[in-house]
Amino acid sequence: MQATADSTKMDCVWSNWKSQAIDLLYWRDIKQTGIVFGSCLLLLFSLTQFSVVSVVAYLALAALSATISFRIYKSVLQAVQKTDEGHPFKAYLELEITLSQEQIQKYTDCLQFYVNNTLKELRRLFLVQDLVDSLKFAVLMWLLTYVGALFNGLTLLLMAVVSMFTLPVVYVKHQAQIDQYLGLVRTHINAVVAKIQAKIPGAKRHAE
Repeated sequence: MQATADSTKMDCVWSNWKSQAIDLLYWRDIKQTGIVFGSCLLLLFSLTQFSVVSVVAYLALAALSATISFRIYKSVLQAVQKTDEGHPFKAYLELEITLSQEQIQKYTDCLQFYVNNTLKELRRLFLVQDLVDSLKFAVLMWLLTYVGALFNGLTLLLMAVVSMFTLPVVYVKHQAQIDQYLGLVRTHINAVVAKIQAKIPGAKRHAE
């Protein structure tokens, strides 16, 4: 019963996080999204200028400065007003943040599932189970060599974050036009793939 309750609770938590992420990416709360987006950009720009250790250390110092200053301020205020409100962060100190064994097992099983699927897919591509898929993968890797020559990992991550916070809004505003162009591209790609499958022996999909 306890395991079922924990699983249901984690499903609710995951659903809540997913809903919050969608709200952020679609700018449904402009102030909250702006804070998150700005913080991500600031962090990534900081990483382009300083090492990871330096950025983590500065962030920790900033957080500690804020919490220590607030703690001292509340202590002085309570002394002056002669009140006993207790620790200003009491609610957060008493907040339960531990993971149960069932929750850890659930996350582990989920990670194992994705790792196994990824390994199976890589084996299928590298051992050419499907020639067309392997050729697509080869073209993708070839294109990534040029991308890697132009951008480093942090730049790509920065571009990904900007895209995450801009493309969903653009898609919503211009959904009809975008869907039309995507449909044309998909049709063209399918036609090219069909021609390749027809001309290359063994390129047609087959079930093992």
